Amino acid sequence: MNPLSEIQEWFCSQCNGEWEHGKGISIGTLDNPGWSIEVSLEGTSLEGARFQERSYGVGPSAEPSGESWLTCKVEGKKFKGFGGPCKLEEMIRIFLVWANQSGEQAASPNGGPATRLGGSGVAEGPPSVS
Repeated sequence: MNPLSEIQEWFCSQCNGEWEHGKGISIGTLDNPGWSIEVSLEGTSLEGARFQERSYGVGPSAEPSGESWLTCKVEGKKFKGFGGPCKLEEMIRIFLVWANQSGEQAASPNGGPATRLGGSGVAEGPPSVS
């Protein structure tokens, strides 16, 4: 499954009648040029999960160098990604890999098992126990 379909599945798995009203995912463009993505983690299994910031192609004063740059981090209760004009897919993939790894270790917002994306990228519940 492609990253757009996968993040759409993740978004759908968070919608519970409340989360989607004040939280969600925002994707925008930057004027340097580039992309931004912001994902609200509040009320999800990722709230409070540890994320190792990833960054390359960014100078010491946080200025991008050329078009091949990217920064992904968690600030407060939000995943934030900023990248060059061809980095949107990579930022989404970074988020999804982290969400899948962290989601398997945490409970979902409603107190049940975490929803994770399967190998096909389709949201699935916990593994069945025989």
